[in-house]
Parts: sequence; C-alpha cells; structure tokens
Amino acid sequence: MTNTETNTETLTATVAGAVGDSPPRPDGTLKVKGEFAYSSDMWSDDMLWGATLRSPHPHARIRGIDIGPALATPGVFAVLTHEDVTGENIYGLEHADQPVLAENVVRYQGESVAIVAADHPETARRAAARVRVDYEVLAPVTDAEAAMRADAPVLHPTHEGGNVVRHVRIRHGDPAPAADVVVRGEYTVGMQDQAFLGPESGMAVPAEDGGVDLFVATQWLHADQRQVARALGLPADKVRLHLAGVGGAFGAREDLSMQVHACLLALRTGKPIKIVYGREESFFGHVHRHPAVLRYEHGATRAGDLVYVRAEMILDGGAYASTTAAVAGNAATLGAGPYDVPNVHIDCYGVYTNNPPCGAMRGFGAVQACFAYESQLDKLAEALGMHPVDVRIRNAVREGSVMPTGQVVDSAAPVAELLTLVRDKPMPAEPVAPRDLRELPGGVSNTTHGEGVVRGVGYGVGVKNVGFSEGFDDYSTARVRLEVIGGEPVVAVHTAAAEVGQGLVTLQAQIARTELGVQRVVIQPADTDVGSAGSSSASRQSYVTGGAVKAACEAVREAVLALAATRLGIAAVGLAGGKVVSGDQEVVADLVEVLGGKSVERTVEWRHRPTMPVDPLTGQGFAHVQYAFAAHRAVVDVDVELGLVRVVELACAQDVGRAINPDAVVGQIQGGSAQGLGLAVMEEIQVVDGVVRNPSFTDYLIPTVLDMPPMPIDVLERADPHAPYGLRGVGEPPTLSSTPAIVAAIRAATGIALARVPVRPEHIVGA
Repeated sequence: MTNTETNTETLTATVAGAVGDSPPRPDGTLKVKGEFAYSSDMWSDDMLWGATLRSPHPHARIRGIDIGPALATPGVFAVLTHEDVTGENIYGLEHADQPVLAENVVRYQGESVAIVAADHPETARRAAARVRVDYEVLAPVTDAEAAMRADAPVLHPTHEGGNVVRHVRIRHGDPAPAADVVVRGEYTVGMQDQAFLGPESGMAVPAEDGGVDLFVATQWLHADQRQVARALGLPADKVRLHLAGVGGAFGAREDLSMQVHACLLALRTGKPIKIVYGREESFFGHVHRHPAVLRYEHGATRAGDLVYVRAEMILDGGAYASTTAAVAGNAATLGAGPYDVPNVHIDCYGVYTNNPPCGAMRGFGAVQACFAYESQLDKLAEALGMHPVDVRIRNAVREGSVMPTGQVVDSAAPVAELLTLVRDKPMPAEPVAPRDLRELPGGVSNTTHGEGVVRGVGYGVGVKNVGFSEGFDDYSTARVRLEVIGGEPVVAVHTAAAEVGQGLVTLQAQIARTELGVQRVVIQPADTDVGSAGSSSASRQSYVTGGAVKAACEAVREAVLALAATRLGIAAVGLAGGKVVSGDQEVVADLVEVLGGKSVERTVEWRHRPTMPVDPLTGQGFAHVQYAFAAHRAVVDVDVELGLVRVVELACAQDVGRAINPDAVVGQIQGGSAQGLGLAVMEEIQVVDGVVRNPSFTDYLIPTVLDMPPMPIDVLERADPHAPYGLRGVGEPPTLSSTPAIVAAIRAATGIALARVPVRPEHIVGA
C-alpha cells in the first residue's frame, strides 16, 4: 500500500475486545466443559507420586524418626526428613520461621514431618503412614489472648516479641475525647477457609543442569522461587517456575505448600514428582483467615457525628507468621472504617498460637474489622434513634477526608452515594402464601412451611486498600513484542502474573489491543523467565500488571512510530485497527508495511506511587496506594424457631474507578459477596484445643447455587487519577460489606444482638 493510498482512508472503528469491552475469556469454555488443564491434571510417563506425613498433634517435641518401615515398602523410591533438606530448612512469605520438614518440634496439627516418593499415589500414602515418629506431646497454646501474657510458653524462642508477631498502634487526634453517646461491643470472627475447588498440586521435573522445573498452581511465582531456591540450596536461576492451571486461590496459595517437597523428591530420585493433596490434606496444607476478637467503643454527638473510635483487635495467627504482620497492619489502619473520625485509638495484635497457621484471605484483615465497626454503627444508630444508613452517610468519608493514619483520601470516595444506591433499591416482593418451599429457610429439606419465618433488612459498607502497603516495593514486569505473523500484526504479552480465575489473561489482552490497535494478542504462559509481577492478591493485578502491560505497550508504540518516521518518512501519532494513524485518525500506513518483517519488543518494570511504613508508635503515614469502597443491603428471612437463615436478596453498589471488563467486574462482585455470605452464616473451621474437627466439605459448608440470592448491582466508575485508566481494585471490597449487612438483617429480623460470625442456628434459637 502506497502513502497516497493510505492518506485517503480514515479509521472509523477500533479493535474489538479492548478496554471497556467484555470479550469472551479464552479459558472460559474449557473450564465450563471440564476440559481445562489444571495443575492436578499434569502427567509424565516416568513420574513418581509424592505424599506427606503430617503431625497428628498441635504441639509436640520430636524425639526420633524411623523411616525404615517406609523405605522397605515395595514401590518406594525415597523417604526424606529434615536431615535431607539440601539447603536451609526454613521458609516463609514475609518472615522465614516455618521448617520445610519439622525438626525438633511440631507447632500445629498437620505440620509436615516426612515426605515419600513412590510409583503409585496409594503406595506413597501407605509408606508415609509407616514412618514412625516418637512424639513427646506438649500442651498446646490455643488462646490468642492467653498467648500474649508474659507467663505463656514462647512458641518461637528466637522471636523478639514473644508470641506477639506484631502490635500495630493507631494514635490520631485527642487521646481522651468526650462524647454525648457511647456504644461498646465485643465481636468475634471465626476461622474461614478459602475453600478453593482445586486442592494444592504440582509437578517438579529435575533438569540436566542440576536444577529443577516446577509446574505449580500458585499466586506468586517469584516469591515461591525465592523460598524454594533457599530451601534447596540452589541459585534462583536453577529453580524455574511455571504457572500450571489454578483452581482458585483467594490468598491460600501465597504461602508454600508442596513446592519444596516435590522439588526435594525430584532431585533425590532423578524423576518427575507429582503431588496432589486430597481435600482433607488441603485443609491442613494452607493458611486460613485469622479468627479474631475485636473490642470497640464509638463515641458520637447527639446529632450523630462521630467523635472517636477506640478498638482492641486480637488476631490469631496460628503456628507461623505467614502474612500476619501485614494483616494486622490492614486491620488497624482500616479499623475505623470508611468514616470521618477525628479521634482514633486502635491497638491490633497478631499472635502466635498452636492453632492452624493463618495468613492471606480475600479481604486481608479488613474483613474482621468491617464486621466489628459496622456492627457498632448499627448499635450507634439505635442509640441515636437514627436510620442505620443515615448515620453512615452523615459520617462517610469523601475525597479530601483524612484517614486515621493521617493519609488524605486523594481520589473519589463516593461512600454516601453507594449507601444511597443500595438503600433506594426496590425491595424484593413480600412473600405471598402459600410459599414455594424453595423460598423458605431450610425449605428444600421440608423443615418449615413458613411458620416462624421473619424478614429483616440490614446494611453494610466497607473500605479496603488496593495493592501492597506500608512501603512495600510493589511492582510488576511486562514484556511486549509486536511482530508480523501470517501477514498480520500480532502482539505477544509475557508476564509472571498468576491467572487464578479472576480474568487477568483477558484483561492483559484488552490493554494490548487498546494501546497497540492490534486484534490478535497472545498471552504467553506465566513463568519466572520474565521479571516478577508480584502476587495475584490485594486486588492489585489489574492496577500493577495492567499498568506494566500498558507501559510496555506504550514503549512498543513509540518505537513503532519512530520506525515509521525513519523508514517511510511518516509523521504519525498512534496505532489503531492494525494501521498507523495521524492525530485526526487518518490512516497514513499499514502496520505490516511499517514493521517490514522486524519485531519490536520492550520490557518494562512498572511501579505505582510509593507508600511508606507507618510510624510504629502512632501509625501515621501514607500507608496505602488506593482505597476502594463497596456497600450492601441484605434482605433475609429467618426461621426463629429453627434458627435457619435464607438470604432473599443481596444488593450491592461498588465504585470500580473504571470497568476495564464490565462482565468480569460484576463476576468479581458476585464472588466476593458469596464469600462474605459464607462467613456470615455458615463457613467456619472448627478448632478445639488445636485440633481441626471439620476438614471436609461435608462438615465445612460453603454457599451453593441454592444459597446465593439475586444480586442487583450498581457499578460506579469514579476514576482514580493516579491509576492506569482510572481503575480501582474490585475483587475484595464486596467480601467486607456483605457479611455485616447480612448479620444486621438477621438482627433486624430477630431482635437478637448477634456479635459473632458465622451466625449459627443455636445463636438464634438459644437466644
């Protein structure tokens, strides 16, 4: 095509599937049809199977380990203990305090003690059971408050803080304010599991260079690489990680599970090792949401203006640190909620116990705080004789508000608007007799025909940070290449960002189409051959990896425009529809012609604006890069005679800054709300004296399609000027506000002052 010909053409349309569209997910059809390859589906003809022996005790001293009977089992190739760890027998996401294989002591039920490789998974499991461990059982420390006392046994003697992993202080305003109306409450949040559907699994393959390739379902490839290399005693470049199909995550795949074990066995046997946890083992193989006790006091004027918030939060971190320090930071810095409060005094403690380790889960400390402060706002509204929404709107933060850390909210904060939207939604129709049994609490089991069923309405709103906070060097790396394949321009995007079901693969392609104006985009498999993208957590990947892909595409575009100027003498400003265009969108050249067989590639390491550590004495500082807000209105039916609850409707309004993929945004809001519903009325790991009583989906209940109600959703787009495309992280905020809204609705229906989640039937009937 000549320059004369191109000058007569004007581009009238951009490529389909760009930012703002909702293109089909490339993995969607495969997942729906059951054809998607997850990490548990990997196979090698000469592979062995790995199995793990775990401690039955929450706390015990190891006096000896005899692997002889296990080694003697036909089909067994290797049995390893702590003595066989080739590097350092220690790992940890933020603080290395957890042994790869227990050495002298076990600190929780389910801790890894030995690993086995065999030619069949059942053989490996039987052999692991034949490892003889001589335990001296010790009294477990299972109460977090008791663990904080000076006379409590210290579970990690080398830790300077005793059993306190971190104490976060927030001191803002007057230390001794006075108020006309004061309400107090103590609230309890149970231990919730992420309950992803694909248990931990992966395959380690020994390499000819003495290294290993690990194919694994994870949330953070480079964090895994760093910890695995340390434990193996290998340089990082000899530990190559590749993202396998991930069957959900929600925070539980940030910490290591089978990664080091599979690699140790692969390097010892010289064969590929596959490890797949069963469901019960999965409950022991990953961290959970921190159970918490939260004591709050709110003071307000008689007109309803908040004067102060005082709070003490105690988070049970379990046996190892994981992300407890950061979770405590979130709980404390966000502990006053999305409200203007001039005086805040908060103490948050993350504590070691002999309970199962706790770490990242969707909401990350803000969930526990939100249940408490929202319960307090309902209590305050009742004391003031105000509508619960009115007292919230009166005190809602807005752009320009000052948070308890002293940080100014410098982008949109439409909290009042979100509350107004959910309040003004039409109410679901009142029930009409005779009622369909499927519409009643417990009705599908024919437990009621409507007698004793009462309806209630409740509200909740929450604030969640986006991205890593408190000075963490949060960045992502993207490599983008533009070339001609088969006569048309094609973009290849390579990052290490983990697609865990949130739709990140689709989003990266949308950004590439938008910035480079090319229809065909290939997202290369995530691995450690490219720089780190950080974790798929903290609602950060759209922001940070999206920002990296955008920046890399911009660098490629500038290089292409420079190439056009050099080769063809064309002055152009952009790319669209596979063409090089001028400022008024006139086509000045075909992109294929400009590239002329040449590929253009750029790699960019992209960071958002920096945060800073909070002051250890006052908690003051620019802690968070971005705030996100969501509000819910819940309508519930409660059978007060049986204590059963049915959520009739769960309306939500959320500000997302810019909806990069509108369908995916709605899906994230629905999914986050579902996990909040689970915490409100059913999900809890039952731990008694450090022993898990319900490690199965028979006894640990999660919402099903019958439990999820209709969800009217309002998506606001109030752009954040600091973020790529103005977007705001979406995945976590609805998990915060859905739980307190549902519990508030149950309170409204029953009149019972519920202060614990999940709400169980005996909490209603017993009261």
